[in-house]
Amino acid sequence: MDMDSSHDPDGRGPGPFEARYLAFLETVSHLRPSLHRYCSRMTGSVADGEDVVQDALFQAYRKLDTFDGQRPLGPWLFRIAHNRCIDFLRRREVRQEAEAGAAKPDRVAPVEPPGPALGRAVEHLVTTLPPMERACVLLKDVFDYSLEDIAELVDSTVGCVKAALSRGRSKLSTLSHGATPPRAKSADVERLLHLYVERFNRRDWDGVRELVAADARLRVADRFAGPLTGSPYFGNYERMAVPWRLAVGEVDGEPAIILLHRKADGWTPHSLVHLDVTDNHITRIADYWHTPWILQTATSVLSSEPS
Repeated sequence: MDMDSSHDPDGRGPGPFEARYLAFLETVSHLRPSLHRYCSRMTGSVADGEDVVQDALFQAYRKLDTFDGQRPLGPWLFRIAHNRCIDFLRRREVRQEAEAGAAKPDRVAPVEPPGPALGRAVEHLVTTLPPMERACVLLKDVFDYSLEDIAELVDSTVGCVKAALSRGRSKLSTLSHGATPPRAKSADVERLLHLYVERFNRRDWDGVRELVAADARLRVADRFAGPLTGSPYFGNYERMAVPWRLAVGEVDGEPAIILLHRKADGWTPHSLVHLDVTDNHITRIADYWHTPWILQTATSVLSSEPS
């Protein structure tokens, strides 16, 4: 029996949802790096940005049967991602307000006054802007959306978008040119990261589990989200055919674990692992092995020598 005929017994081609789904997959394959770039700049983190993209794509898939097939998918996906970014920022603001002494985001001096065609070297400065200004500057100066498209995407008017764009550009052009102050680091978190990497590289899984909270969550981007307990996470690394190592490092100034692959010229950064730590225990592991492009969005990646 011909396999194609079994999926299309009447020979009429794909149904409306299947055609929409195929268009969705094709659009996502081309648009995903841009979605990640946007969400990373909105959230201020390449890891958080990828988490938001994953949530947005899942939400978009669930709503796919309600999408108007006569309209382009790209702006629709960007709007969903934008709304997820706003939700993320609101949750983070509430959390920071509840934490005593929450640090304000660092400012980094631009190499030139930003404006139209904002360069990658200063894109990360938009995290100093309020969300509306941040979104308008990114969508206009990085992704070259029209004012009308931006207004629809952020659920506003062209006049409001123009005003937010003007305010955002003005603020970015007047940022201090002083040196970047060093980020505060927790000695306890640094020690935990080093212990995790050391034991992980030794395949000492029992030792790794000692560092992890009993109810820790796991997210393997593009593959899995759920409890760490009972998952095949450590076993998958044990069976990995590709030579790998973990190393303590920084991504855009934030502590991170860098996932390295061995190539002909030595160990090179492939992706990252992000740990959430509470009361000296790891409460969440986010592994981005399957989404290596997220490091391409980062403005700086530092890694120690693999052990």
